[in-house]
Amino acid sequence: MSTFREIATKIIRKLVSPSTRFELRESAAWLREQLDRACLWRWEIVRLPQRHGSPHEIVYVGRKAHRVELANTLPTISGVFDTNQANATQSSQTVFVSEMPIPGALCVPQFLNTIIPLGRPIEAILAEYDDKLHRSLLKQRLRYHLRQARSTEEVDQAYRDMLHPFAAARHGNSAVQRSSEAVRRSALGYGRLDFLLSEDEVVGCMLGNESVRKGKRYWVTDRCGYPEAVYTDLKRFGEINSINHHLAIEHAIENGFDYCELGRCFANPDNGLLQHKRHRGAKLDMIGLRGYGYFHIRLPRVGAAQFLWDTPLFAVENRKLTLHLGLPDGIDDEEFSKRYRQMGFGGLFKIYLHCARVLGERVPATLHDLYCHQNPPPIVKTIPST
Repeated sequence: MSTFREIATKIIRKLVSPSTRFELRESAAWLREQLDRACLWRWEIVRLPQRHGSPHEIVYVGRKAHRVELANTLPTISGVFDTNQANATQSSQTVFVSEMPIPGALCVPQFLNTIIPLGRPIEAILAEYDDKLHRSLLKQRLRYHLRQARSTEEVDQAYRDMLHPFAAARHGNSAVQRSSEAVRRSALGYGRLDFLLSEDEVVGCMLGNESVRKGKRYWVTDRCGYPEAVYTDLKRFGEINSINHHLAIEHAIENGFDYCELGRCFANPDNGLLQHKRHRGAKLDMIGLRGYGYFHIRLPRVGAAQFLWDTPLFAVENRKLTLHLGLPDGIDDEEFSKRYRQMGFGGLFKIYLHCARVLGERVPATLHDLYCHQNPPPIVKTIPST
């Protein structure tokens, strides 16, 4: 017999549109985040020096539990030493980070979503891939196919042999594991789980579900899993992981979705997972992230260009995504081109270049080459920096 909760859920799903349900979940997540942030007894004030002999140090004012997210946004952080705010304000090279807004600070998201716009042939999507990846997918595609899991036994097997061990191997103690019951509800209820086969051998799986946001249909690749024999062989894993995501995109196209979401990443431009998805033509998006919060980062009065050279930052401006880059004195145009050739992200509104020297000819040309294929390309603004 159905429980009261199940009956209520069915009634709500019938009466409330998917887009409205998404907005309600977003608002509830945002409210939970605000209430948790208001617990000031969980806050701390600490000084966070940086690695590699950087002259900058970071003063963080916020919840201790969110220091992990901060370390992934600012990966140059090294060590933690208690301090007091009075001493912290004495240095012109100090970077202030707060979970609450502070004057003159950048609003930096903790996470970003990565999405691939659909509504076009798969060939057009492949054309946006990294050349090497494009060739590999065309060569290997015919060897693989998907088979949907239809029973509890198949779903439990995928969870036991692939989803759970792969997440543990990849993320260690920080892995956010789904319970077997949650995976079962998704795979056999509101989503689906597909086995990836190479001929007759199961070499992976993908758990996905549909989400409707602002009237657009998203196919969300919730999480993938692989047998130990696959994820411990880096070369084989690279090929199979690429095919797995590629077939998820094909599934989304065949079923009329507007976007395929490849999942969220830490909002760090140098993040390996974010770069991995950029190579697959994924664009950045902030929808669905209201409950994850932001860091408010005030750049140092002296050396902002050097700080952003070491640690480029995404920021939100009028609900649009921007990217802040640095060009310190002593860095020539060739070094600039080499450093930022991996910064060609889609979905940006503006690029801010904080300059401590006069621009050479190659700097504007590098930025043009990175974004000229986008329609429209982001606006580029230069900001003088000491």
